[in-house]
Amino acid sequence: MGLAGILKRWAGRLLARRQTGSGKPGGRHGALGRRGERLAERRLRRMGYRILARNFRAAGAEIDLVALDGTTLVFLEVKTRLSLSAGRPEEAVDSRKQLRLRRAAQAYLARQPLELRSRPVRFDVAALTQSGLRTRLALFKDAFR
Repeated sequence: MGLAGILKRWAGRLLARRQTGSGKPGGRHGALGRRGERLAERRLRRMGYRILARNFRAAGAEIDLVALDGTTLVFLEVKTRLSLSAGRPEEAVDSRKQLRLRRAAQAYLARQPLELRSRPVRFDVAALTQSGLRTRLALFKDAFR
């Protein structure tokens, strides 16, 4: 295999690592985030949300969950923390993150049929904190515009 083939294989592996949500394959933070997303999805379904997409990537951002809450199209950012030492999970959705999520939401909408694009839209933040064996979900509806 030539140098071009080696570089192509290396680039493919690097891209696969980035898509797992962690720079390290199986990294602790990526695994925690994925676990939090699965838990949030289950709880949101019980609350009546209909999940349309998971981990949608566009415009330099990832939307963790896209769902319908009644007739409203909801873009959800899920943040999970094992402790509050780094701050509350919802505080991590700062203005820069919000801007990236808005751009990704616009890209998502551009790919959807008119019926979905014409619905009201909101951005929710699902903040999960773990305390012992219990995980608490705080849902911030219409967290930002």
